[in-house]
Amino acid sequence: MTDAQEGKRCSRCGATKPRASFASNKAMRDGLQAYCRECQAEQYRERRQARGLEVHRKGDVPEGHKYCRGCREVKPHSAWHEKTSAPDGLASRCKACKAADGRAGHLKRHYGLTEAERDEMVASQMGLCVICLKAPAVHVDHCHETGKVRGVLCFNCNSAIGKLGDDPDAVRRAAAYLEGIAWKPTLVAPGVYQLPS
Repeated sequence: MTDAQEGKRCSRCGATKPRASFASNKAMRDGLQAYCRECQAEQYRERRQARGLEVHRKGDVPEGHKYCRGCREVKPHSAWHEKTSAPDGLASRCKACKAADGRAGHLKRHYGLTEAERDEMVASQMGLCVICLKAPAVHVDHCHETGKVRGVLCFNCNSAIGKLGDDPDAVRRAAAYLEGIAWKPTLVAPGVYQLPS
């Protein structure tokens, strides 16, 4: 039986363990970390402790659970994304924290807003979309040319002005149409039409 079929020897504890007990590392010849997941986790805790950083002891966490450094809660493994390169095979933050970080990052990257600034805008609008005044304000609206944030709208209103190409004239024609003013262009020359004002 070859070494690859049998397992791998951990450089720290010296035990030969199945290959699944080692996180992946593309830089290594065999594609696996030198230390097993348990030794890698222990080394990580020792390094954090040496730097005076918070360390959540393995004994404090029940089997099948993990401590999240984001929300500082112990959660079951089902609340985590898999990460093959991690010592325990799970991401460092739970799914909820990862999603919250993603939303905050999206706001900052795309609109230059923090969540607090967005929430302040929503509060100034009394929590409602500034166009329909009915639905909750949940989508940040911005000018696609300048990037300037205009307000926070509901999904339908944000979608509608986007479909109208952010064109104020198209919005005015849509309003006129809804008010019963028919859109009838006047022929002023062969192939040339004048729109009603």
